[in-house]
Amino acid sequence: MTERTEPLDLSSAARSMTSLDDIDTEIARLALLCQVQILAPGVVERVVRNDVSVCGTNNPVAFEKLRGLLALHFGVRDTAGVVHGQAIASLVEQQVIDRLRARFPTLAGAWPPAAR
Repeated sequence: MTERTEPLDLSSAARSMTSLDDIDTEIARLALLCQVQILAPGVVERVVRNDVSVCGTNNPVAFEKLRGLLALHFGVRDTAGVVHGQAIASLVEQQVIDRLRARFPTLAGAWPPAAR
């Protein structure tokens, strides 16, 4: 994909940040609900591969939603990189991460998920 070099549309960047914030908040909530240590190394990949053994509780509906939201997170992040350029997308994502860490201190660690 080619990066866009047009002037930054601040309202579009703000929508991307809001989208990522909403998605990642729900990822954190579902990870807590499923008792998935989402920030532990390799866990994101295992969730994406449908490995329910990462769950501390049996909640198939919540786990499937968690998997779908991880895929959505990656899609929104990739689109933001193309539309706004990687530097702006990284800035937006860092702001989302900072808010998530403040709101969900039990999930403190490496975020966002890096693998697909």
